[in-house]
Amino acid sequence: MTRYWHGGNPGLRPGDLVQPGHTRTVPDCLICQARADGQTTLINGHAIDPATGRPDRVYLTTDREYARFYASMALYGDLYRVEPIGPLEPSTEDPFDTWMAPAARITAVYDRAVRLTNAQRRRLLARWP
Repeated sequence: MTRYWHGGNPGLRPGDLVQPGHTRTVPDCLICQARADGQTTLINGHAIDPATGRPDRVYLTTDREYARFYASMALYGDLYRVEPIGPLEPSTEDPFDTWMAPAARITAVYDRAVRLTNAQRRRLLARWP
């Protein structure tokens, strides 16, 4: 059985639904504001947290550490194990195996208030295509 992960907003519990809608915005964050405006911030020519191509879908991955990265960007967000609700579509937006679904149900909370250590960041960047 395939395990799917989702890193996102904190405080959800098993049985809760993850539904489309990007709410990861930190006050006074220029990158967050650009994303909310549908723009992409570039730093040294690299896109930083661009707006999603499918705001009507929830993103899931089989790569736990990639989902942990997204949880860390949700301002102490949580890492969840989830099951898709509805048909899965592959995402071409992400450098790791990622799928989209109309919604997902949380089956377990794996980690709360995620913050990546420098070592975790280095390991993930080493794997980044």
